[in-house]
Amino acid sequence: MSHFFRLLAALFCLPLAAAAETTADVGEAARLVVQQTNQFRRSQGVGPTARHHALDQAARSFAEFMARTDRYGHEADGKQPPERAKAHGYDYCMVSENIAHQFHSAGFRAADLAQRLVRGWELSPGHRRNMLDADATETGVAIARSPKSGRYYAVQMFGRPNSSRIEFRISNHSPSAVRYELAGEWFHLPPRVTRTHGQCRIETLRLRLPGDQEPTQVQPAHGERYAVERIGTRYRLAKAS
Repeated sequence: MSHFFRLLAALFCLPLAAAAETTADVGEAARLVVQQTNQFRRSQGVGPTARHHALDQAARSFAEFMARTDRYGHEADGKQPPERAKAHGYDYCMVSENIAHQFHSAGFRAADLAQRLVRGWELSPGHRRNMLDADATETGVAIARSPKSGRYYAVQMFGRPNSSRIEFRISNHSPSAVRYELAGEWFHLPPRVTRTHGQCRIETLRLRLPGDQEPTQVQPAHGERYAVERIGTRYRLAKAS
């Protein structure tokens, strides 16, 4: 065999170099998830959420746990999302959580990974509901890569702190007791009694006034005060100034 053909045969026997896997910058991907989620909220008429360090820490701890163990699920570590938030110092009024994992043999760039995560949550009814929760005011996002499987595990948390509880008062200035329903619970309000409510979510108050066929309905905002009054033979719910 000529020298030329021996050299050609040797070249064909060389192993092909594996394509280098693209490793995503998980910090940048998390930032983009927050940005794109807030863009989605605005497009649906919902206000944006602000990142909170305690929710970020809770999300990071859980994402790293799933990446380390390749165990996946909202209770993969034996805890619930509110427990994880509280463990990292978040004094919550409400907490919800989205999780996901992504894998591609060639890896991801940060922008591609963020887009896949956000799009997947948008198309899932439960995750979409969390993303568009108008009562959520804060968020935390983290992503971690499993060294064993190569999967990227993502955790997106939403919360509303106790400091943002919606508090309002309702007083009964009439001579008759009244009943009202709030967040699925019925309350009895005797005459000359005032009750203060603290809610994590904006709820509809439905009040049964004497003589009315249909209930009076309002959605109390923080700091508002309401009073049941009787004027002549008619009852009404008045908003105090």
